[in-house]
Amino acid sequence: MAFPALQVNSFLIVSVFLLFSAIFAAGQSECKLKLGSSLTTEDTSPWSSPSGEFAFGFRRLQRSPSDNEDLFLLAIWFNKIPEQTIVWSKNEFSVPQGSKVELTNKGKLILYSSRGMEIWTAPTIGGSTSTCATMLDSGNFVLTNGDSNYIWESFKEPTDTILPGQIINMGTNLYASQSEKNYTKGKFRLSMQEDGNLVLYPIFWPTEDAGNAYWASNTVRLNPDVQLVFDVAGYLYLKDEKENIGNIGNITKKDMGLPQDFYHMARIDSDGVFRAYNHPRKNYAADAKGCTSAWSTVQSIPEDMCKAVLGGLGSGACGFNSYCVNSNGKPQCLCPEGYSPVDSFDMLKGCKPNFQLPSCRQNGWELNMEFIEFKELNDTDWPLTDYELQTGSQVDKDMCKEFCLRDCFCAAAIYDKNNCWKKKFPLSNGRQSRGLNRTALIKVPKGNMTDFCFKRKDQSTLVLVGSLLLGSSVFLNFLLLLTIIVAVFFVYHKKMLNLQFDSTTFGLRSYTYKELMEATGGFKQQLGRGAFGTVYKGVTPSIPKRYIAVKMLNKVEPDGEKAFKTESSVVFAMGEEEEALIDWAYDCYSKKKLNKMVENDEEAMNDMKSVERLVMVAIWCIQEDPSIRPPMRRITQMLEGVAEVPVPPRPSVFSSI
Repeated sequence: MAFPALQVNSFLIVSVFLLFSAIFAAGQSECKLKLGSSLTTEDTSPWSSPSGEFAFGFRRLQRSPSDNEDLFLLAIWFNKIPEQTIVWSKNEFSVPQGSKVELTNKGKLILYSSRGMEIWTAPTIGGSTSTCATMLDSGNFVLTNGDSNYIWESFKEPTDTILPGQIINMGTNLYASQSEKNYTKGKFRLSMQEDGNLVLYPIFWPTEDAGNAYWASNTVRLNPDVQLVFDVAGYLYLKDEKENIGNIGNITKKDMGLPQDFYHMARIDSDGVFRAYNHPRKNYAADAKGCTSAWSTVQSIPEDMCKAVLGGLGSGACGFNSYCVNSNGKPQCLCPEGYSPVDSFDMLKGCKPNFQLPSCRQNGWELNMEFIEFKELNDTDWPLTDYELQTGSQVDKDMCKEFCLRDCFCAAAIYDKNNCWKKKFPLSNGRQSRGLNRTALIKVPKGNMTDFCFKRKDQSTLVLVGSLLLGSSVFLNFLLLLTIIVAVFFVYHKKMLNLQFDSTTFGLRSYTYKELMEATGGFKQQLGRGAFGTVYKGVTPSIPKRYIAVKMLNKVEPDGEKAFKTESSVVFAMGEEEEALIDWAYDCYSKKKLNKMVENDEEAMNDMKSVERLVMVAIWCIQEDPSIRPPMRRITQMLEGVAEVPVPPRPSVFSSI
């Protein structure tokens, strides 16, 4: 196995250390946690490894200084260093105070909410039951059966971190967290692919589709069995088990320090950089060699994140409308003048303009040239968002400004040696570095411009409806009810609004089974599945391009037809104002103006976090694409605050209204 050169005495020390580590690990087989063992968020003594190096239990979350919610994370962490760095977690579940994890008498490791609801169960091999659980000194938490075989281990379900002794098999992904304080999955992924290639990707939520890779090991092989190995000596490398070829590619190429002197870990950080770290085992203050009692970066992949991430889709290394500066190997995300962070605690969310977006209306600021100015940024570019190029020897910087000034759709212009690129909203792939030799010209209104939550002609009726519906003291209950009604019925049956009705009833037209078979192509394309039946996509025979949803019931209830007609009438009664109301609600949510929705409700105004959570859940429930709507169990967890509510996309049903 080819490692970087080491001195002979260092190699001997490592070999002896590995021998003792193996002997010590063998002595850890004694069961520490019997069936019936449990931990709650109130317990101050976690389940520790024999040496106390690692601990398993609950960690309190605080995503921002103003975050007062009592939420906890089930995690594993370094237990002997001041930082108590988390190395594994069930990051998709943040649980409230009073929650519990238990190794049940039936041999299952289960995470319960404070209300006793089962949130997560460790997926053991073949569904087998455990007789014991152990927190090992390697940082691996394991469940074993009666034969002392591992039937589940945290090393097989990594989150964002790899530890010495851990092996990552093909098909395994590591996800960066959203930020240093928010452990929910973020926008970057490290994939050990089935083709043997180790790759870093930006990803798009909620589908997890990958953008263009920004780093790869280039170890694609024919019929591979490649593993990413982090050995106990601190080296990260790729190994092909099938061909019995040792090292096929070093990941770490720098000395990580001797394992008896340093803790080691490798992590894909929230900024998308995969870093190898070491940390002194002793609590140094700072010695003559520069050792400190903190994590030090030994190697970064890629070395310059700002330059590495570039793609036609996505925002780039930083969020939309921001730009990236490489600061000592770390990407720093900044907002141009005239813009401010969407979330000051998470700069990866990008920047928002401090002015109303251009509408190209006659009274818009973008058409009044005396109200426009340009902010210049040297050595800055937003590549791949241009929609027009003006070039020629006569094109100078002033002319480039003029081009953008007279185009109401132009958000910014990039000038470089007689070339002028017009840029559109949102700006993406922003970067700033010495030698870029391009000047960004950011178009902004002079002075302060008011940003309205929602602006549309003749909307007095809409505002009245919104006030009546959302301004009452029962806002929270109403919104939950609206979520259920709209989610179950509106999306499935919206496209049937124009079908001919029977005048004697609410009167959906009856179809024969044969007609429905033809309309759905033999019930081939499934849209979703519920407790009472399956929904299929079809096309009406009379109007070829009008899509419908056909629900095939598993059983027929006694009053099923009556209930169906009643429910359908609710959907059909929803007109354009209600559609626009939801569109308005999304705009208020996305622009942080939720107070507009509850301005007459003192109770809701005092709990805007709950309001925001309920609005986000409602938006998820009315997504037109069934594949991205969360299941009811997940909805319940999000409503109770047990599970994180990810940022919802604009419902496509309304985006075209």
